[in-house]
Amino acid sequence: MRDSPSEPRLTEAVVAAAAPVAAASGALNGAVAPAEPAFVARRLGVGFWISIVWVGLVILVAVAAGVLPLQDPLAIGDNAPRLGPSTAHLLGTDELGRDLLARVVYGSRTSLIVGFSSIAFGITVGGSLGLIAGYFGGRWDAAINGISTILLAFPVLIFLLTIVTFLGQNLFNVALTLGILSVAPIARIIRANTLAYANREFVLAARALGARSRRILIREILPNVLPSALAFSLVAVAVVIVAEGALSFLGLSVRPPTPTWGGMIAEGGQVLAQDALVALWPALAMFVTVMALNFAGDRLQVYFEVREGGL
Repeated sequence: MRDSPSEPRLTEAVVAAAAPVAAASGALNGAVAPAEPAFVARRLGVGFWISIVWVGLVILVAVAAGVLPLQDPLAIGDNAPRLGPSTAHLLGTDELGRDLLARVVYGSRTSLIVGFSSIAFGITVGGSLGLIAGYFGGRWDAAINGISTILLAFPVLIFLLTIVTFLGQNLFNVALTLGILSVAPIARIIRANTLAYANREFVLAARALGARSRRILIREILPNVLPSALAFSLVAVAVVIVAEGALSFLGLSVRPPTPTWGGMIAEGGQVLAQDALVALWPALAMFVTVMALNFAGDRLQVYFEVREGGL
């Protein structure tokens, strides 16, 4: 007797209906269900912690540079020029006899100060403007969007030259300039995230209970926007470090003889044929630090990503 076409469908339906029951029975018997792929994908991973350890180590060495057994990074003539790596000079010396390890360590101070301080300024100012624009909308949104559009359209190099010319070429002015340039993109990112939460149920409930706008922004919206902002800030710090290095290469950052990674690369480029290590060590330090910040920021963005289907 030939099986009817409905029998396979009936069998498939029975198996599909029994699958949840079997899974529940396994859970009751102590069996551990396999992790969901989404959860596995959202884990930070080993690479994230390696990146964080490297960035933390760079920060620690930069802060403790004054108490570490390092030579004077500005001393000229104490050592022979262009010495190779040795026990006395782990990274060698440059064309003026200055210890490269000391200069790389002290140069990290400039890059880290400019990177973190400028992004902190951008997060404070740009984040506040983005929250106001995304929450209140209307004229506030139009005005803040107009200002951010002007800042994004203004030529960066001309702005930098103007600030350096009128205010002076020092660490504070460089950090302030890059911080002002970071306000517009950060404001737009925070505005977009604020728009995603402004009409959510918990915000509407807070409004219905009579909560003021200030309390809603600080207690309801800011905690949800802050993780993605912090994740983006790590990537932004990496971008600013590269920008400061480019400014040092062009002679628009902190004046010599203060060591900076970009300035050391520019100095090493002049003697690249004679001794490539003079430019290699600061370039390698910048590369690894920027790569670690980028990777950590990308992993945090994935980790804090909120999927609409899981809300």
